[in-house]
Amino acid sequence: MLINERLVLLNSKAKNREELIRELALLAYKDGKISDIEDYIKAVLKREAEYSTAVGFGVAIPHGKSDSVIDPFLAFAKSEDIDWDAPDQNPVDIVFLIGVPEKDAGSLHLKILANLSRKLMKEDFRNSLRNIKTSAELLDFLNKSELGF
Repeated sequence: MLINERLVLLNSKAKNREELIRELALLAYKDGKISDIEDYIKAVLKREAEYSTAVGFGVAIPHGKSDSVIDPFLAFAKSEDIDWDAPDQNPVDIVFLIGVPEKDAGSLHLKILANLSRKLMKEDFRNSLRNIKTSAELLDFLNKSELGF
């Protein structure tokens, strides 16, 4: 699986999207998924500058394709409400950060994004994420959700 307990942050205190992206990128860096954290963050923020990765319903899926990503990963955070320029104007409190190596960017990146987005459109899925209390509970829930990656 692309996510593990070391890539989960259940009580982020980030005040804005860049802080939250940095928090999750640091988890990935400490877990050996990223070789150059600043290069990866730069790629994610470049994508955010082009178009907000908030999808609505309090959810954002920031992502970055970078040669500094060693292993593909998915990181997760629950946060206090953050303004993320969402299309529905609602603040974000659920964030999945995707990291893929530049060479694998095409199909893997799109597969992760498509499968995750499909699930996140369902209210019961989002509510379950909001009610999760532990990293182990999150991983169990994601495994049972048949995300296909």
